Amino acid sequence: FLEGEKMDSNKIKGLELSKKYFEEIYLPVIKSEFPEVFEKMAAGFAGEGSECFGFDDEISQDHDFGPSCCIWLTQEDYEKYGRKLSNTLESLPKEFMGFRALNISEWGNDRRGVLNMNDWYYKFLGMETYPSNLYDWRLIPETALAAATNGKVFVDKLGEFTKIRDKLSEYFPEDIRLNKIATRCMKIAQSGQYNFSRCMKRNEIVAARMAETEFLDEAVHMIYLLNRRYKPFYKWFHRRLKELPILGEKTYMMIENLVKFSFDDVDKKIEIIEEICRDIITELKRQKIIKNVKNDFLLDYGPEIQRSIADEKLRNWSPWLD
Repeated sequence: FLEGEKMDSNKIKGLELSKKYFEEIYLPVIKSEFPEVFEKMAAGFAGEGSECFGFDDEISQDHDFGPSCCIWLTQEDYEKYGRKLSNTLESLPKEFMGFRALNISEWGNDRRGVLNMNDWYYKFLGMETYPSNLYDWRLIPETALAAATNGKVFVDKLGEFTKIRDKLSEYFPEDIRLNKIATRCMKIAQSGQYNFSRCMKRNEIVAARMAETEFLDEAVHMIYLLNRRYKPFYKWFHRRLKELPILGEKTYMMIENLVKFSFDDVDKKIEIIEEICRDIITELKRQKIIKNVKNDFLLDYGPEIQRSIADEKLRNWSPWLD
């Protein structure tokens, strides 16, 4: 690109911009002025924001967008080099490839720049490393796990940052996944297969709308669980379905049709709800999460799945709760 020429905002994503900025602006300076840091740091682009999931567009460039990346240091190295490295990097050009300096909103601080690795993971996990037992796993919001494992690591000389990230990316322990699947069975059935039509028969439109919304949330969540992928923030929940190989694209289309149908088209909505549930049951059987298909009512499968959990304490937990 010629100096001052701006790349078409529709043709570059924040992740690509970040990688180029790191390689061309940050990296030469770090190698020459902080060679000892380069040998122990991790750098990349991950965390909060649509650009970390690859979902950013021209509209999302109005906040928390611009040339930037993350430099992760251990606690010791952050205390030793953090301030000096930050000052040096802050002095480097902010405009890059025609894009202006990172436009940070009042909610977007501490997402980019030189970061303490321990603090960064603690922000998402409530702990400084990956969980060591089932009960620690249960405490972490799933959307936080999605944010902690998205984006890309450009370089990790020490390997500590990637070690935690890789462990998180292995997904939930199977007992946690089964508990979550059992709960989705209960709530999908309650909201979509049971309460939606009953509320409509009573002309309780608001309650019916809430039932439909809960069904959407729970059904999409179930598809993520069946794919062993963490669910992201609700804004990207539906969009990311298309990337999932198991029932992703089909469910994406059915959910979209369900929402587009007039609220008075109750029979059409119920037909879609029931097809989604049948697909889920078929996949539960394929993955051997359930043994036999008894009927199309998902509520009947939740307790069975909960009873298959190996950990006794978690097995005795209510299938209505995850």
